[in-house]
Amino acid sequence: MLHGIGLKPALLAAVLGSIALVAPVSAHHGSGISYDMDHLWKTKATVVEFKYANPHPWLVFDRTNDKGEIEHWTAELVTNPTFLLRAGWTKTRSEEALKPGTMVELTLGTSKVGGFNGCIRDIRNEKGELILDTGRGPGGENRGGGETGGEAPRR
Repeated sequence: MLHGIGLKPALLAAVLGSIALVAPVSAHHGSGISYDMDHLWKTKATVVEFKYANPHPWLVFDRTNDKGEIEHWTAELVTNPTFLLRAGWTKTRSEEALKPGTMVELTLGTSKVGGFNGCIRDIRNEKGELILDTGRGPGGENRGGGETGGEAPRR
């Protein structure tokens, strides 16, 4: 049947293989495309759930807004498990540090499409100690903004 349309099986396989290789690459996003990482903000939060997963670990958390209302958020970490592992943050260590009920301070960028979604750059414990640092460059310099206010940007 392929001979009737003038395509050789080897050529067809090469074309389909090329498409298969390109599709996953074009599907991945950069955090700057999906999230406003130029206007990072900080908030106190309570961990609901932490998942050490590919391509990005994610955190479900609750925060109280300026009206006293609880907001339920979901956010991915800007890094991936490989980089966490290299920095000493194994799955066990990360899950222990981010157990449900743990109080944390997050630095994050909000989703550009709105909602209670974001991308976390770093996480501090109640003492202010950095427990997950996903947004620093070599030598520890800050690679992003970081308003110190506790309210989500207006959308």
